[in-house]
Amino acid sequence: MKKQRIVIGMSGGVDSSVAALLLKKQGHEVVGLFMKNWEDDDTDEYCSSREDLIDAASVSDIIGFHLEAVNFSAEYKEKVFSKFLTEYQIGRTPNPDVLCNAEIKFKAFLDHAIKLGADYIATGHYAQTRKLNGMYQLLKAEDGTKDQSYFLYRLNQKQLNSTLFPIGHLYKREVRKIAQEHKLPNFSKKDSTGICFVGERPFRKFLSRYLPHKPGEIQTQDGRILGEHIGLMYYTIGQRQGLGIGGSKKSSGKPWFVLEKNMQTNTLIVVQGHDHPKLFQPTLTATDLSWISGKDPHCDWVYSAKTRYRQPDAPCSIVRIKKNECKIEFAQPQWAVTPGQSVVVYESKVCLGGGVITG
Repeated sequence: MKKQRIVIGMSGGVDSSVAALLLKKQGHEVVGLFMKNWEDDDTDEYCSSREDLIDAASVSDIIGFHLEAVNFSAEYKEKVFSKFLTEYQIGRTPNPDVLCNAEIKFKAFLDHAIKLGADYIATGHYAQTRKLNGMYQLLKAEDGTKDQSYFLYRLNQKQLNSTLFPIGHLYKREVRKIAQEHKLPNFSKKDSTGICFVGERPFRKFLSRYLPHKPGEIQTQDGRILGEHIGLMYYTIGQRQGLGIGGSKKSSGKPWFVLEKNMQTNTLIVVQGHDHPKLFQPTLTATDLSWISGKDPHCDWVYSAKTRYRQPDAPCSIVRIKKNECKIEFAQPQWAVTPGQSVVVYESKVCLGGGVITG
């Protein structure tokens, strides 16, 4: 690739830092962009944005490129956080990282970068792209333990045409080694975890500031009352911890898991045992579909899919596609399929796209 002007999203972490380093070493004109996406209760106690900006600035000084800070908090609140709250209100468990990538990192950020004269944008995501028969494909990263294609499934052809993933071919250990060899101060920095706007703060306390909670009964499938929940929005399908109920003399002694949230009766339904058959689902329905090619995949072909990020690929087929809705059938029933989460479909290493699980 000839010399290009590339605007890279700098998070202050080692991945984006090494991505910027590699682009600089390839001879490109690199411009760093640090995105601030959250302002409410932005304190050092829970939010690391100030420390992250300092780290990003230190890295840009060492590598030798200009760093700009830009505030996308208004766009984030409108496009991501408002939908996040709406999903919780109707009893679903959303994935804000997917929305953030689609609406902020590859839309607001991309638009801003184009205004800066960028030929491409780049990020430190673990993913890869290729062009085949005139179409861009999103591929899994070489490091399967760090692959982030699941969170990028809503990207379209225009976005992939403008995006580079410089570290997608590397393993995490190689990224840290490169950073250490080039004396980047964040070479051993811990990876960020959790929801970006929540940080390390207690999630239930955070959510209660924005949504009213309504306590109700925790019941077995046959209606036996076991206790009281503090509000259905605080629970997700398959959850074990934090239910506040133990075994009973008449029970098997196995731990309880959330099976269902009945919004009409404000009841949390639970079952005992991780392998309870009711926790497994052979099919699912998804809506709000997004296919990277812009076209529906073939029905009845053998694909694989994930219904959550840290899940092995599960063989499946798409048995029906309607307007903005599809039904997926798995070769083996899947555990704790959760409405609001995303199902992402793959053909080998190629991410085809997916949608939001409704049931």
